[in-house]
Amino acid sequence: MNRDPSPSFNLCLHSSACYTVLLTSLSSLIQREDNTKVIEIVSVIAVLGLLSLRGAECQNLKNMESMGYQAINCRKHTASLTEFGAVGDGQTINTRAFKEAVDHLSQFASDGGAQLFVPPGKWLTGSFNLTSHFTLYLHKDAVILGHQDEKEYPLVAVLPSYGRGRDAPGGRFSSLIFGTNLTDIVVTGDNGTIDGQGALWWDKYRKEQLNYTRPYLIEIMYSEEVQISNLTFVNSPSWNVHPIYSKNVIIQGLTVLAPVDSPNTDGINPDSCTNVRIEDCYVVSGDDCIAVKSGWDQYGIAVGMPTQHLIIRRLTCISPDSAVIALGSEMSGGIKDVRAEDILAINSEAAVRIKTSPGRGAYVKDIYVRRVIMKTMKYVFWMTGSYGSHPDEGFDPNALPVIDSINYRDMVAENVNMSAKLEGIPKDPFTGICISNVSIALSVKPKKVQWNCSDIEGISSNVIPQPCSLFADKGPGSTTGCPFPTDRLPIEDVELKTCSFSLSSH
Repeated sequence: MNRDPSPSFNLCLHSSACYTVLLTSLSSLIQREDNTKVIEIVSVIAVLGLLSLRGAECQNLKNMESMGYQAINCRKHTASLTEFGAVGDGQTINTRAFKEAVDHLSQFASDGGAQLFVPPGKWLTGSFNLTSHFTLYLHKDAVILGHQDEKEYPLVAVLPSYGRGRDAPGGRFSSLIFGTNLTDIVVTGDNGTIDGQGALWWDKYRKEQLNYTRPYLIEIMYSEEVQISNLTFVNSPSWNVHPIYSKNVIIQGLTVLAPVDSPNTDGINPDSCTNVRIEDCYVVSGDDCIAVKSGWDQYGIAVGMPTQHLIIRRLTCISPDSAVIALGSEMSGGIKDVRAEDILAINSEAAVRIKTSPGRGAYVKDIYVRRVIMKTMKYVFWMTGSYGSHPDEGFDPNALPVIDSINYRDMVAENVNMSAKLEGIPKDPFTGICISNVSIALSVKPKKVQWNCSDIEGISSNVIPQPCSLFADKGPGSTTGCPFPTDRLPIEDVELKTCSFSLSSH
């Protein structure tokens, strides 16, 4: 592709004002190219725009002795990883250095907290834990490399709401970066990189050589006041970012990259969490870009911790075989009050997919989606009531999920194979589905049946192509449209502080 990228790509992605310009420019550029150029176009954007500007809110470090960044809380004390004997040559194992650094800095939790600076270099390490009132900060030229030896990842108990590991019935390998029962934890940087070196793990998974579930890049459990921001995650062994049983979580400015054929490399998975803000992220994934979860069948029902009060905005996603946003399939603690807006989906299987099954129980309700642009999609709308995939034989087939109050509005799609595949559960229909102001342009060889619907109930207005007969048509002149909340979630009003620390001693 010889054409220079649009000048508007030089704007900062991570502001509401310029994100609209990005979407407009990208739409114009793709319209001038063949569909086969989609990935190439986005790769150029990623290199020339998104990746280089992910730290736009932070000060430029060149020729400066101090660094500034945005965080939920600032820290009084600072140490560099090299002070604990770490060597950034990509070969020396630094697991001990990370552990000793965090342990040393934990003593300052009650005295203004502490931050660990990861300087330029390639820092090979196995799993290590975080502590409260703590910031892990990666320089823009810092790379944390996940070790490929299973022995570098201690085994941890299965998640109570899952009852088993997802890859195997046994336990789990601890995530590369792990934390539990924490308060006030920040993992951030100037677009530094966390590389899981996942290829070896993917190969073992495909060959069924794993006895335990693969590690994630970062997992935070039973915690509150969590921020993960301004970083690049690449080649995770499995899921990338997994906050679980936590509240008041901010995830922003992440670039998540994995080969589109890599197994289960979900981008961001909020799981049994309350008050979560995900914004300004760019994800290329071998699975769902964002997967909202809350536990698996009888185990999730017993724990009963929903994911609720979640906002997702200004997300760009490429996932040819999965969804931009998935709700489920593990949703047995319930999912409610999810708001998604200003989404760009490129070459993905579905925009928003609801995945559930008899045995899941609980609910997915009060879901609101608006202002979505889609380029090259298999489906626009997809709901599945027969997903299956149970943890064991102990699930209750009579535990039926409630799917209700699902709202989509103001969406534009092109090069689509099938507009909708909406399959509820017999004698347990999905209800309260509202679709308004949606325009879908079909591919050269689209499916003959554009709306495949069963066991659902809903209404529509101003939707092209015409929805199936199970949607009551409010008519082309309807101005009501599907609802989107006008109130703000508490997590939206959390303002980040401007923090800084000196690099003169490092």
